[in-house]
Amino acid sequence: MGSVNAIFIISAFVLGGLVILKRDSLAPGLRKWMAIASIVLIAFAFFLIVYSLFTLGT
Repeated sequence: MGSVNAIFIISAFVLGGLVILKRDSLAPGLRKWMAIASIVLIAFAFFLIVYSLFTLGT
């Protein structure tokens, strides 16, 4: 796994954690779109993790 992928995966999970921890202080409209963006980024991070595990031996 490249360093760019590792940085993206870490930042996606940190963003998700921040949205969960700070959900009370975010505006309702912003909270909805930040949650959707976090879900999309975390799903892509999971895809990158699984893809890198499949291509580990090659």
